Amino acid sequence: MTLATLEGGRRAVLVYTVGVLPRPHPEVVYEFVTLGGLAAIWPDDVEILAVNAETPCAHFFLADEEELEIWGELHEELFRPDDLCDQVETRRTGAPTDEAMLRGLACGAHLCHANGDAWNTLRWHGAGYSNEVERLAESWDIFTRDDWQSTQERLLTCEVSPWIWDFVLGARDRLARESGGERVDPVAWRDRVEATMRRQANEGTGPDELDKLVRLLRGLVGAVTRYEARFKADELLPPDGYVRTVAAWDLGRATMVARWGRGARYATEQELHAAIERAGKGVQNAYGSWAEFSAGYVLGRCLHFDEETFGEWYTTVLDTHRALMSDQESPWTAIALH
Repeated sequence: MTLATLEGGRRAVLVYTVGVLPRPHPEVVYEFVTLGGLAAIWPDDVEILAVNAETPCAHFFLADEEELEIWGELHEELFRPDDLCDQVETRRTGAPTDEAMLRGLACGAHLCHANGDAWNTLRWHGAGYSNEVERLAESWDIFTRDDWQSTQERLLTCEVSPWIWDFVLGARDRLARESGGERVDPVAWRDRVEATMRRQANEGTGPDELDKLVRLLRGLVGAVTRYEARFKADELLPPDGYVRTVAAWDLGRATMVARWGRGARYATEQELHAAIERAGKGVQNAYGSWAEFSAGYVLGRCLHFDEETFGEWYTTVLDTHRALMSDQESPWTAIALH
């Protein structure tokens, strides 16, 4: 909590709303707090709340005992954390204008929409310093700058997701190109996957181990086929479409891990910019459209979490896909992939 002495000697607590938070600084961090949370920790000897001090939208509020009680009541009545999520947020001031940077930022649209974060901000504070540190620790096992750098690089080179996913998808893509774009029969696809795997297997791979891997790969063909059938029914894929690569699952998350790393002060500003531009270039090389990118991201998420239940891991990201493909404020309408 930052305290200041105003003209006349009265003390104030300084807070900022999200849109006017100062640029991240290596030695200064900001925490997230609600009005009710602020009332609960309010210092006894302070009587002024200064919101966005020294900005064009500065406001000052009396913070006596009666007012603090009202804050708590309003918090209980009105604050709903879920209302902050599942929406397209665009920053109107202080956003970058460089097309390559915007393209990279747009690659994180799924997670920005889910979390209610502005998709186009580089001045990243996220959910506050402690929450950003906790998010990386709990979800990514990132506890240090070295951890962040290692994970960030693996995401940007698409080495976090299992290699078998793109191995299987690549086999079908080659079959499709060989047949002039004709629909690939799943039996032929499974056979191509098995033949390729047996041909490329390391000499040290035992026959039992190889047979187990082949069964896994052939089963993955079935899982992808069933997911894509659902995608087509939900208009996430066109009737003749298919997913060529799940690189989007790593690259889309890479743009967010870069931002979260900045919020946790593991990443420098230059590292943040470089990671986002690399992710955008990778997506541009891998996909022909945002719709194609999104389908790859959704498939990766489903293979990672959903286990063919078609539950919330699928339905929530499907809702996000639909919003991002139709909302006038969507980053995918603001910046072209190509």
